[in-house]
Amino acid sequence: MRLLDLRSDTVTRPTPGMREAMARAEVGDDVYGEDPTVNRLEAEIAAITGKEAAIFVPSGTMGNQIALQCLTQRGEEVLLGENAHLSFDESGAGAAWAGVQFRSVGRGGIFTAAELASAIQEPDDHCARQSLVALENPHNRGGGRTFPQAEALAIAALTRSKGLKLHLDGARIWNAAVTLGLSPAELAAPFDTVNLCFSKGLGAPVGSALCGDRATIVAARRFRKMFGGGMRQAGVLAAAALYALAHHRERIADDHTAARRIAAALGAVPGAIVHDGDTNQVNVDTPGVPASRLIDAARRRGVIVGAMGPERTRFVTHLDVAGDDVAVAASALAEALAEVLAARAS
Repeated sequence: MRLLDLRSDTVTRPTPGMREAMARAEVGDDVYGEDPTVNRLEAEIAAITGKEAAIFVPSGTMGNQIALQCLTQRGEEVLLGENAHLSFDESGAGAAWAGVQFRSVGRGGIFTAAELASAIQEPDDHCARQSLVALENPHNRGGGRTFPQAEALAIAALTRSKGLKLHLDGARIWNAAVTLGLSPAELAAPFDTVNLCFSKGLGAPVGSALCGDRATIVAARRFRKMFGGGMRQAGVLAAAALYALAHHRERIADDHTAARRIAAALGAVPGAIVHDGDTNQVNVDTPGVPASRLIDAARRRGVIVGAMGPERTRFVTHLDVAGDDVAVAASALAEALAEVLAARAS
């Protein structure tokens, strides 16, 4: 039985066109700055985000952690949304490498300038110095919710007035741009640094980029090397990202449509608790029923999904599940959800 994998948009495989672009990539030694394809990618992504410079890194986690190294000092505090990827999903790297502590603001990953203002402290020798605010847009553990741009602008104005730096974890910035009807450059404009991924909605096999001013990216190159991220003939990977930028950005709206279709099918199941984000993610809660039961029921019907909590299951649409596959997945997931909810009722 063919399995449809909706665990994450990271499970996509390179398309034939992307593989051909990778095979034809012109390469050099990127640590020496001599890989022409990497150089072209970094120039293009800097232009797309409206920043002075960019650096290609192996993963979004590394991009975020390099940003922390560039923008903070050990012992400082970073303010961010609840369950942010920086604090929840990066294996404690912020504490281990940057030596910072985190304080969450707001609920569900989204917060307002007023909520941030109440969390900002005046300098006090008893407290960690606050140096950075980080937003995640869209917010992964918030169900793929986008951050309102008006609020991001208000937060940027507040951080500037308080002398704080501002970082955007825009791993799925392409999805946010589609939902909000704004360009990546508009979304990135209020921030000192922006981290974004090519291996999620765009479907490249690996790679992210950190963008910012030239001085920050010069510092970032040293930290990338320090963290073991210095790649050699990385143009093979950069070519995949360039192909994705050219061919996969326009189709991201299809993933959002697919997610709404799945959410509608799940929402029609009596007793379902569906959290429909506004990008390519849908979460379902099954109180009293472990997520593992829904995962098992879905797999028996040919769909692979993953848990986001003890009783929360996540479904993420992407370019490898498209067209007729969406209808098949929606029907199978609705059947699986009905099965586990009926078992709970009995």
